[in-house]
Amino acid sequence: MATALVTGSSRGIGRAIAQTLARHGDRVAVHCSSDLAAAEETLASLAGTGHALVVGDLSDPAAAEQIVDSAVSTLGSIDILVNNAAIAPSSANAHRIDTTTYAHWQESWSRMVSVNLIGTSNLTMLVAQQMVAQGRGGAIVNIGSRGAFRGEAEHPAYAATKAGLQALGQSLALTLAPHGIAVTSVAPGMIATERQAEKLAGAQGESIRGQSPFGRVGTASEVADAVAYLTSPGAVWASGAVLDLNGASYLR
Repeated sequence: MATALVTGSSRGIGRAIAQTLARHGDRVAVHCSSDLAAAEETLASLAGTGHALVVGDLSDPAAAEQIVDSAVSTLGSIDILVNNAAIAPSSANAHRIDTTTYAHWQESWSRMVSVNLIGTSNLTMLVAQQMVAQGRGGAIVNIGSRGAFRGEAEHPAYAATKAGLQALGQSLALTLAPHGIAVTSVAPGMIATERQAEKLAGAQGESIRGQSPFGRVGTASEVADAVAYLTSPGAVWASGAVLDLNGASYLR
């Protein structure tokens, strides 16, 4: 039985990952930044016992320390870290360079970088040092994005932070391998989550589904299954990899 911290697991992909790891017998720390009610729903849905709930805004370095301390205090250790929390693209934070204002451009970049890249790197550093001190290896999986490779016209900061996160994972894979810690990333395309439901049901839906030759978008459970493999002992040789999970909607 392993212990896992899954950031941003109050709903969507993060919730599916927490549920899948719990079904595999892991004890999971469910993390949220503000949506405590949804995080409690995730916690209640997990198979098994001994799970935990941790709260904190990753953009605050002190909160990152508190998140890790709380997870270790409750679970006893952290063997698996899944970096899923992020400021996701939305109509409110769109910042297309040829139409946005300078003030909104700054705001969008500042918020996405502070959480998606710097906050996640802070948390990862703390957890990695905890894993090294434990002395029994571990696994770190970053939830990146297809957008890191193909670009995001409406949300360039999102694409840039996900590219940075995936590059960070490869750098850490080099450093942490001698400690038996594998570091990988998953780069999903469009995933059918609650956040994307309106877009997929609207006028864009057919076009979005048509991006894949399968004629559909991915599911949160498919991302979770990939994470379950990458955090398993048998996947250590995949360390440093970025797994494209986009239904052949973007090939590189």
